[in-house]
Amino acid sequence: MVQKYQSPVRVYKHPFELVMAAYERRFPTCHLIPMFVDSDVISEETSEDRSFHKIERRCKLDVDAPRLLKRIAGVDYVYFIQKNSLNHRERTLHIESHNETFSNRVIIHELCCYSVHPENEEWTCFEQSASLDIKSFFGFESTVEKIAMKQYASSIKKGKEIIEYYLRELEEEGITYVPRWSPCPPSPTKPVVPVVIPALPITPTISIEAPPESVNEIQVCKEGSSPTGSLNDALVASPDDKLDADYIKRYLGDLTPLQESCLIRLRRWLQETHKGKIPKDEHILRFLRARDFNIDKAREILCQSLTWRKQHQVDYLLDTWSSPQVLHDYYTGGWHHHDKDGRPLYILRLGHMDTKGLVRALGEESLLRHVLSINEEGLRRCEENTKIFLCCWTCLVDLEGLNMRHLWRPGVKALLRIIEVVEANYPETLGRLLILRAPRVFPVLWTLVSPFIDENTRKKFLIYAGNDYQGPGGLVDYIDKEIIPDFLGGECMCEVPEGGLVPKSLYRTAEELENDEIRLWTETIYQSASIFKGAPHELLIEIIDASSVITWDFDVCKGDVIFNIYHSKRAPQPPRKDPLATHGITSPAGNNVQLIDKSWLLGQDYSMVESPLTCKEGESVQGSHVTRWPGFYILQWRFHSMPACATTNLPRVDDVLATLQVSSHKCKVMYYTEVLGSEDFR
Repeated sequence: MVQKYQSPVRVYKHPFELVMAAYERRFPTCHLIPMFVDSDVISEETSEDRSFHKIERRCKLDVDAPRLLKRIAGVDYVYFIQKNSLNHRERTLHIESHNETFSNRVIIHELCCYSVHPENEEWTCFEQSASLDIKSFFGFESTVEKIAMKQYASSIKKGKEIIEYYLRELEEEGITYVPRWSPCPPSPTKPVVPVVIPALPITPTISIEAPPESVNEIQVCKEGSSPTGSLNDALVASPDDKLDADYIKRYLGDLTPLQESCLIRLRRWLQETHKGKIPKDEHILRFLRARDFNIDKAREILCQSLTWRKQHQVDYLLDTWSSPQVLHDYYTGGWHHHDKDGRPLYILRLGHMDTKGLVRALGEESLLRHVLSINEEGLRRCEENTKIFLCCWTCLVDLEGLNMRHLWRPGVKALLRIIEVVEANYPETLGRLLILRAPRVFPVLWTLVSPFIDENTRKKFLIYAGNDYQGPGGLVDYIDKEIIPDFLGGECMCEVPEGGLVPKSLYRTAEELENDEIRLWTETIYQSASIFKGAPHELLIEIIDASSVITWDFDVCKGDVIFNIYHSKRAPQPPRKDPLATHGITSPAGNNVQLIDKSWLLGQDYSMVESPLTCKEGESVQGSHVTRWPGFYILQWRFHSMPACATTNLPRVDDVLATLQVSSHKCKVMYYTEVLGSEDFR
């Protein structure tokens, strides 16, 4: 199990040379780091012009671990090898360290870099990447990992504090400037030894307590790449891809170093794989918080949400969606000032809402669109509220008038779907939910809907029965008295509609509602398709003009796929029945189409016109192809299988059984294609 860490860019507002002078004072030992006992120089070399200095040290650490664990391990100290490369000419210090003790059981690797700020040469930047791989540790792997998480998280910020401590010490001694290196001929009689800037090694295997500027990742990572390669990649990323620690604190709030690492790594993964619009840092952080900063889980739901937003063009909802008049008249909800914490306040008089009438007059899809527009408006209001980090909103729900009419089955079904969509795509946007005047029927409704609400969201619910909200600990604790609505005993006039029964003359037939919902659902230009092993999805495009351009835009929602483009002079037969149906399995929504007949031979009946493109889960892919011949072009998405056995060149067993095990071999894509003829370019 490999754990990784990537730091944000930490900035010292001091010149590189002065920071190096402060850094030097931490050695050979430092009273601010009790665990750092001693260090010995193993090797040292200096260039002829003294511009480059390399030193290798063996560092001794007194780990803070349970006595029993030390006795089992049979050690009192652990040792790290550290290599420092100081380049005076380029004004950089690169630090690499790894553990010597238990190196066959635990692999710890760390890379650090001090460099000049790209926009201000009088400032110094610091970055760090680290990895921890516990292969075995006398059966105490989990214990070691927990100790590492606890102690390392508590000490990870000490590095910057220690550097600043020695910078102040230098200032007290009157040292506020250290000259830069300049080329000069070496002296044959009195060689000058440059300042040695060793880096403190990353913490020991047992406790992983962080020495200065040393950090380890605690979040579990499932990537299969080697630690060294991934760390090097992290340190050479372009400056535009990096987050500054001061920016995070100023605009995103106080995050722990491990939370910062999760945000940076997920943001970088999106930049590398998601070729569409990259969400804002606040949006990414919401999904991380919703999954307790588990990167794998947050990445999965974030990618699904980005695909959903793209498919249904949710980013343009506020500009394109116009609520029907019946919603303006009978939907009893609206925005109303802010709560005491400065959050936007939304009021919903659910007890006065005729849910049955709205569903009968509008249908489930229109109600969902309206609720989505409310959430989009909430996000906009939060972005405008710069006084609160990661702003969310407060919702006040008045249940006076709630009765069995509200438990009408289609209405509850619509409510559950709305909750499901909002939970999946707007995590951590609700700061507090105040439920007032809950009647006796409320427990029934709560029993129905609570299983669909995330546990973290349920913790934000405050429920008041009757007039309990008027007493201590009630509404006045969260909303200023001046803005409490008049219908709750306040003096503020609230513009939320009072609702009432929707006239039956506005009801629509089931057929009308179904047609309207189909229209709303298919307004997107994208289509979805499921792909199984042995059952690719294929799309036919007929080209008349040889100089046409086929363009595509698709997202890989689940699994990995291979994308191909073929050309044939023959028209394929009409789509044949899904072969999975022969095994009693049907592709979801019947959206799996296969056109290439198994009797066709590649190179004879059809040809490949583009090299196969392997697309990973979560990727957004755009491209185009200029056609050379008229005829029929087939775009194909197929399951990305593992290669055949290298020794026997036979198919893998799971390939042979693919048609019987499709439930675990499924991919899904969402695509949009367009053909441009030559006249489109005139």
